[in-house]
Amino acid sequence: MKKKVAIIGGGTAGLFLAAYINTDIYEVSIFEKKASLGRKFLVAGDGGFNLTHSEELPSFKSRFTPASFLNKALDHFRNTHLTAWLSTIGIPTFVGSSGRIFPEKGIKPIRVLKCIEVHLVKNKINFQFNKTFTGWDSENALIFNEEEIVNADYAVFALGGSSWKVTGSDGAWFDLFRKKGIDTSPFKASNCAFKINWPETITQRYEGTPLKNISISLKDKTQKGEAVITKFGIEGNAIYGLSPTIQELLASKKEAVVQVDFKPTTPLATLIKKITDTKSNTTTTLKEQIKLPHAIVKLLKETLTKEEFLDIPVLAQFIKCFPLTIVDSAPIDEAISTSGGIALSAVDSNFELKNLKHHFCIGEMLDWDAPTGGYLIQACASMGVYLSGHLNGIGEMEIGK
Repeated sequence: MKKKVAIIGGGTAGLFLAAYINTDIYEVSIFEKKASLGRKFLVAGDGGFNLTHSEELPSFKSRFTPASFLNKALDHFRNTHLTAWLSTIGIPTFVGSSGRIFPEKGIKPIRVLKCIEVHLVKNKINFQFNKTFTGWDSENALIFNEEEIVNADYAVFALGGSSWKVTGSDGAWFDLFRKKGIDTSPFKASNCAFKINWPETITQRYEGTPLKNISISLKDKTQKGEAVITKFGIEGNAIYGLSPTIQELLASKKEAVVQVDFKPTTPLATLIKKITDTKSNTTTTLKEQIKLPHAIVKLLKETLTKEEFLDIPVLAQFIKCFPLTIVDSAPIDEAISTSGGIALSAVDSNFELKNLKHHFCIGEMLDWDAPTGGYLIQACASMGVYLSGHLNGIGEMEIGK
């Protein structure tokens, strides 16, 4: 008789585990609290559906916090493996100018999800919808919807983090695990907007202004990309990648001062020369020759004294290293992802809970972090595939007994 595997959660991590698990060995069911699979997977596609990133693996691995816990999973199932697998189920991909990998133009997230679902049906996966995990009974059997008991030989939790509650990723499971004696860390918003107390002259006139091709630095980390000025503060991939460090400083010091380089491809000396060599007034030069957005020119004027603004070396230094003080983060439910959840110390190298045998945790419910750009989806997929390999090995050994 086949042993039973219960996958609790129908997001990316659970889907990829189900795609690769050997159903000749196991009877596998996905228990999903919503009426369909992949709700957050679909929402993630609204802003541009980047599935992974084309970076070489050593650089790719460095994007995660902590930097090493995913190494085995990423070695086992890397970005090239993901794109190759997607191709086999009918989803060709391409590499964008930023290095991100997308489905070919015209392929929407729902089609990607449907192709994955078709593959899961072929892999004989059972689907159980509208099943909310509500704890364990005295024998550690799973309880759904407060009363339905499910016995499984192996339980894999892929319950997600605590952002975008409408998708089912609400973190409601947190207290169940904490009361079970499993080490946890509080949730924190990640890849989210951060609050800056802009001058009113900036928000009134320049809210929504994109800041393209900039870099933002904090401590020893620098993130290149884009950001947008909002009434709340700032958001965009140039700030998202610094989320872990920003959150640490907000927790300890109540603020985080980042340094923005508005012209990261222009060396300071070159910038000084460009401003010096033009005959126009400084404001016109910044807008027309240096190509700074009007919002940034206004911000420089609001921040610097008249003497500093007209002192070209000082002005150039501020363009290359402008301090912005972050005082808060957006609410968790508005974040793209969250850190916190099940402490990494609570699971072994195969993601098995150390104090609950045959129970595993994968995906965003674990306490790790990564920027947007394909890293989140790839990490969840890699964990799912890696765990499938571990379970497949266990099953083959048991058959051979």
